Amino acid sequence: MGRLTEKTALVTGGSSGIGLATAQRFAAEGAHVFITGRKQSALDDAVATIGAAATGIRSDVSNLDDLDKVAGAIAQHGRGLDVVFANAGGGELGALPDITPEQFTDTFNINVGGIVFTLQKVLPLLNSGASIVLTGSTSAYGGNPGMAVYAASKAAIRSLGRTLAAELADKNIRVNTVVPGPVETPGLKGLAPSGQEQALLNAEAARVPMGRVGRPEEIAAAVLFLASDESSFMTGSEVFVDGGERQL
Repeated sequence: MGRLTEKTALVTGGSSGIGLATAQRFAAEGAHVFITGRKQSALDDAVATIGAAATGIRSDVSNLDDLDKVAGAIAQHGRGLDVVFANAGGGELGALPDITPEQFTDTFNINVGGIVFTLQKVLPLLNSGASIVLTGSTSAYGGNPGMAVYAASKAAIRSLGRTLAAELADKNIRVNTVVPGPVETPGLKGLAPSGQEQALLNAEAARVPMGRVGRPEEIAAAVLFLASDESSFMTGSEVFVDGGERQL
C-alpha cells in the first residue's frame, strides 16, 4: 500500500521540473494524478513517463476557462480530489526602472491568481481530509536585485497559505507551503543566457550551505509528506527544502 493509494491528486505545472517529479512520486505512491501545463507536447511526454496513473490537461492557471476545464475533468473522474499541489508559477525578472505593468500583472496573475482561482474552482471537489500544498520560494525571504515583483508574488503565497488554512480547517482540509531553494530545473536554467546554464547553477550552489542546488525529487519527497497522512497534524505551515539557504 502506497501513501496515496486510491487517492486523486492535481498537480499544476506538472509537465516538468518539481511538478513532474512530484506527479511521478504521487503516482508511485498509488494516486491517480491530473497534471496541467501550457504546452501540449510537454504534457504528452510527462504522461508517457508516468503511465496510466496520469491524466494530462492543457491549461494555463491564469485562464479561468482553462481552470473550469480542469475542474470538469476531475469531476468526471468521479472520485473527488484528495490532494492539490498548486505548483505552477513563473514571471519575468527586472529591476525597478524596467518593471512594466504587464510584467507585474502577468506575474501576480500566474503566481497568486493561479493559486486562488485553481483552488476556488476545485473546492467543491475536495474530499474531507484533503491536503493542499502551495509552492513558495526562498526568493520571498531575501533582497535579490531584479526580483522585486517575482519575490513579492511568492511572499503573497505565504500569506495565502495561512489564511486558507484557517478558512478551510472546519472542512477538514489542510493547507501547507513547501519552500524550495535553488533546484536544477528547466525553469532555473532558463534564466541563464544560452551556454551559461552551468555557471548559473554553480553561482546558486555557492549560496547554499550544503554546497549544491537541489534536485526536483528532493522537493517532491517533501510535497509527498505534506500531501499524505504523515503530516496530518500540520496546517498553515511552511516547510523549507533549501539546503539551509535561509536557515543558516
